[in-house]
Amino acid sequence: QVQPVESGGGLVQAGGSLRLSCAASGRIFTINAMAWYRQAPGKQRELVAAVTRGGITNYADSVKGRFTISRDNAKNTVYLRMNGLKPEDTAVYYCNTADRSYPWGQGTQVTVSS
Repeated sequence: QVQPVESGGGLVQAGGSLRLSCAASGRIFTINAMAWYRQAPGKQRELVAAVTRGGITNYADSVKGRFTISRDNAKNTVYLRMNGLKPEDTAVYYCNTADRSYPWGQGTQVTVSS
């Protein structure tokens, strides 16, 4: 399987917003829950949010109320809307299935300045 392609990261001030996009291919996307993960320097990769094919979502406690995950099944794309960004959200963000079926992509860097 070809790895997903993430985009939309950047440098923002605390309190700002970004929307990340992830284009994924293949049958894996159509039958699996999709998720966003992030990895900050010196830390392990962690699950941020996930969405089932039917749109049921769940979030890490640290982002609840600020981030929104969604997917467009017709476009094989998953999104992450991030509001109220904090410096501790700084990380490389990746998408994958909830069970990490794809090879990892390059990710997209999100940097939040204080």
